[in-house]
Amino acid sequence: MKHEELDAISAKLAGDFRTIEPFLRDLDKHLTLRSYLEGYALGDLETKIWQTLRANKVAIGFIRKNGLPNLTRWFTFIEQSHPEIQEATKADAAAKATKGGANYNLALQDTDKGVVTRFLPEPSGYLHIGHAKAALLSDYFGHVAYKGQMRLRLDDTNPAKEKEEFQDAIVEDLALMGIKPDSLTYTSDYFDYLYDMCKKLISMGQAYADDTDQETMRSQRMDGIPSKHRDRTVEETLRIFEEMKVASPEGIAHCIRAKISFDNPNKAMRDPVIYRCNIENIHHRTGNKWKMYPMYDFACPVVDSYEGVTHALRSTEYTDRNPQYQWFIDTLQLRQVHMWDFSRINFVKTFLSKRKLAKLVDAGKVWGWDDPRMPTIRGIRRRGMTIEALRDFIIKQGPSRNVVNMDWTTFWANNKKVIDPVVPRFTALLSKDLANVAVTGSEAPSAVAVEERPKHPKNASVGMKKVVFSPTLYIDQADAKSFKADEEITLMGWGNAFVRDISTSDGPITNFKLELNLKGDFKTTEKKITWLSAEGFKLVPAELWEFDYLITKDKLEEDDNFEDFLNPNTASMEDAVCDAGVGELKKDDIIQLERRGFYRVDKGMNDWAEGEAGLKGPRVVLFSIPTGKTGPK
Repeated sequence: MKHEELDAISAKLAGDFRTIEPFLRDLDKHLTLRSYLEGYALGDLETKIWQTLRANKVAIGFIRKNGLPNLTRWFTFIEQSHPEIQEATKADAAAKATKGGANYNLALQDTDKGVVTRFLPEPSGYLHIGHAKAALLSDYFGHVAYKGQMRLRLDDTNPAKEKEEFQDAIVEDLALMGIKPDSLTYTSDYFDYLYDMCKKLISMGQAYADDTDQETMRSQRMDGIPSKHRDRTVEETLRIFEEMKVASPEGIAHCIRAKISFDNPNKAMRDPVIYRCNIENIHHRTGNKWKMYPMYDFACPVVDSYEGVTHALRSTEYTDRNPQYQWFIDTLQLRQVHMWDFSRINFVKTFLSKRKLAKLVDAGKVWGWDDPRMPTIRGIRRRGMTIEALRDFIIKQGPSRNVVNMDWTTFWANNKKVIDPVVPRFTALLSKDLANVAVTGSEAPSAVAVEERPKHPKNASVGMKKVVFSPTLYIDQADAKSFKADEEITLMGWGNAFVRDISTSDGPITNFKLELNLKGDFKTTEKKITWLSAEGFKLVPAELWEFDYLITKDKLEEDDNFEDFLNPNTASMEDAVCDAGVGELKKDDIIQLERRGFYRVDKGMNDWAEGEAGLKGPRVVLFSIPTGKTGPK
């Protein structure tokens, strides 16, 4: 439906059931494969429709009964993922609590003066699940809770790691998550300003040039020993700073350190490096203009203040550096920025270090940053996670400071709730050793017959599919080997049958008979099996992929070498054949294969470039989607 049609419906949802029922059904149909009524984020019209339904007792009663599954799913998703929408808490959006129990009452300071948050990723890799939490929380408090702004700034101060590919991917991934920053800037936009601020710090006697080698400097900082250059004059440090700017041999040998403390109990306060030279790498935005670059710890507070950020939300790994952040603000007499720390999101058998993830990519241990085994946004999306479920999960975690090492079970169970009511069902059998079955009995078809059946047994709006019935069938060899002579089984989607003339040898079962008994009660049978007609259509070839954790240890310790815990077997594939409907699927479709689980289509039959399919030819590539029962395997 177009915006105008949705707007017209919104005005008609306040009546009695007879009046609003057709409009509820229109909305249910419109939401069949949608998370939002419009686009990928909550808009004013969507808010209006939700609030109208919420205020109508007749409508809310019908929705809670799940009479229209797509509408119920959407209503619950909006309620849980967007706690700001609820009428009862409009007066204090910051005090909202999601259904999952997360407390959003942070008592942030000076919110009456306006709120501007920011998301500050380094473009040195693709966004991972930890970044998703930071981005969504900054978006929530900036846009939702306080009706302010949320800005995206790419922290591109290290040309050795950063690429244009990564910065573009970050922007795209945020859009996928329904996050629309009010502005996009780069720390490199402020290199001139940061240069001036560093000169100011030096001129105040609050920074000095140091050519102590890295190992000695690290040891001195650890032991609280001052550098021999700590009392270098302002004039000498300014001179060396200019040498660093032109990357002379003397300049390259030096760095600039803030003169905070050499023996503070908080080691983050022990004269951190704030500028260093880099002549080996060309900056992807500024080219060769700069030979020296500011460090994050210096650039972050200076640019936050300069850009107008009012509240900087960041994970608890930065807690020890908060006094350092504040020192730069106070010393340079910059506009104050309030800080709030929230816990990182951690999962078992998962690491979120971009450096380590990059090692896997560079070493060819995974297929790329979007590999379905990777904890990147693109990886979990490629695995089959919906944006709706991702947002809902993160919002439920809230901005708590409590660090928890989570299992993936809840994460994927959340996703199943979203996809289960709306994805179509199909059939696949493993290609190896298919068993041939002759269908007998008075009810057996004499020829091929095609019938229309629902794609989803409980949701007619998903559509219809063609099911082929014939005198000969294929079933999985594993099912055939489990049968006993004269046993009654159920052919799913058809009816009961008796097993006849089946071999009892240990070898593969190639042929046997099933005598139909369509009057039989499926509740009495132990085995419900999937099947495909051996006639009437061309079986669709497919690859069924399963994935496991990348590492074998639940939690890596700081001194662990992650490469020692890499799982040697993280992907497996089996060839299968499917019903004709699978051949019509396209990339990113999500389906359920009966008795096998949920899958995302990574490649459809028509997604292959010329010559790309190899000897196997075009086929449907399906990635298994975890359901929360066994983690992300």
